[in-house]
Amino acid sequence: MKKNNKVGSIALLVISMILAMIMLLPLVWALFCSLQHEGKQFATIWAWFTPPYTLQNYPDLVSGSSTLLWFKNSLLVAVISTVLTLFVSTLAAYALAKIPFKGSKALYMYFLLGMLVPGEATIVPLFILVNNMGLIDTYAGLILPGVAGAMTLVITMNFFKTIPEELLEAVRIDGGSEFTIYCRIIMPLSKPILATVGLMSFIGSWNNYLWPLLCVYNEKMFTLPIGIPTLMSIQRPDYVVPMTANMIASLPMIILYLIFEKQIVQGVTMDGIKG
Repeated sequence: MKKNNKVGSIALLVISMILAMIMLLPLVWALFCSLQHEGKQFATIWAWFTPPYTLQNYPDLVSGSSTLLWFKNSLLVAVISTVLTLFVSTLAAYALAKIPFKGSKALYMYFLLGMLVPGEATIVPLFILVNNMGLIDTYAGLILPGVAGAMTLVITMNFFKTIPEELLEAVRIDGGSEFTIYCRIIMPLSKPILATVGLMSFIGSWNNYLWPLLCVYNEKMFTLPIGIPTLMSIQRPDYVVPMTANMIASLPMIILYLIFEKQIVQGVTMDGIKG
C-alpha cells in the first residue's frame, strides 16, 4: 500500500511539473523574445531562444515610446480600483453575511444572477451612462465601472459567513458598533481571502482591454493593454518591441504573486475561522 502511495505521489509530481512548464512556456518565450535584436529573422522555433541577446530593448522602449506613461496609468487605475473594490465588497458582504435584514436573501440572489450576465452585454448602457456623466477620457471613467463586482462580493460573503457569531456578539455586548466589528474583527480575520480577492481584482483591472478601449481616446490616458498593440503595425511586423513591453507589463503580476503567495494559498484552501 505504501509503495502504491509513493508511486502515486511521484506520478502526481511529474504531472504537476509538466503542467507548470506548459503554463510557464508563454512567459519564457516572451522573455527570450524581448532579449533578441530588433529585426532578427526567425527561420525556426528554436531561433527565438538562441543568442545573441541584448538588454538594450528595455531602455530603448522606455525612452522611445509612451510605455512608461501607460505603465503608470495601469498601475494607478489597478491600485485604486482594487482598494475601492475591497472596501465596497467587504462592507456589502459583511452586511449580507452578518446583519440580518428583510430581503437580504433576495438581494444575494440578485448578485448571483448578476454573475450570469456577461460583461459584454452591459457594455453599451455602461458606456452611455459614463458618457452622460462626462467621465470619458478620465481616470474616474476607467475606475468606477469596475468597483462593484458580484464575484468579489460573493466570495467574500461566503468567507464571512464562516466567522463564528460568538466573536461578533462579544463585541456587541461590550457596546461596539457594527463598523467596529467590521474593522476590529472581520478585517483582521479575513487577510487570506482579502489577499486572494484583491489580487483577482488587481489582475482583472490590469489586464482589462475592452473597457479602456471604449472609454479612452487620448494616448496619454492609455493603459498597457491598449497601448502595447500600437507598438506593432502592419508596416513593422516585429515581435521584439511588443514582447519587451509585455515583459514590463508582467512584472507587477509576478512581484505581487511572489509577495502574497502564502496568503493566496490560504485564501483558496481555508473555509474560514472555525469556532
